[in-house]
Amino acid sequence: MIRVFIVDDSAVVRQTLTEILSDVSDIEVVGTASDPIFARTKLESGWPDVIILDIEMPRMDGLTFLGHIMQEHPTPVIICSSLTTEGAKWTLDALATGAVEVIAKPEHGLKNFLEEYRENLVRAIRSAAASGNSIHRITRLTSPKTSELVSRVHESEVYPGIKATSPPADKTFRRASERIVVLGASAGGANAIEVILRQLPADCPGIAIVQHMPEKFTDAFARRLDSLC
Repeated sequence: MIRVFIVDDSAVVRQTLTEILSDVSDIEVVGTASDPIFARTKLESGWPDVIILDIEMPRMDGLTFLGHIMQEHPTPVIICSSLTTEGAKWTLDALATGAVEVIAKPEHGLKNFLEEYRENLVRAIRSAAASGNSIHRITRLTSPKTSELVSRVHESEVYPGIKATSPPADKTFRRASERIVVLGASAGGANAIEVILRQLPADCPGIAIVQHMPEKFTDAFARRLDSLC
């Protein structure tokens, strides 16, 4: 059974999420809270497998609470954020802090949206729960695997099964148009993409990124990458 805890200042969101998950055989909503302060008190009695977290809340915002979670008790967190410019920015910060998935809430028709989004939500919760053992603090993202990938791009390594002739070492990056690097990531991998890109030289081969993210957030993500890399 996947234990889910919901933190959202909207009573409608808390009630609707609880209702639409109540008949899912392998998911149980073990508690809800209207803000992170109440949540911390309730969580003292038992920790869930997955947390659904709003961003804009009274007393303590979701981003700050997410930071505490990742430092004290790393847990898969699904962000439930509004489709506003500010909401998109905060959501990207949340993904960089360790959130694994995003639910983009519309400004109107929220209850109907959540009911229609049920299948995607259930899939996101199951995926988040499955990633539980791999949740780490943000400082651990520069892992050996990340370093190895960056090294491969530096060396312009060709994967087995792909026929290509490597250009001379001193021309590898100058002839970038001859090959590209493709990076793919789920919503929770946005920060890993940032970590990799920031370690690459400006003259590396062209890079195509396939990033799972709500449509309204991609522009903010592209702008964020542009400011960092």
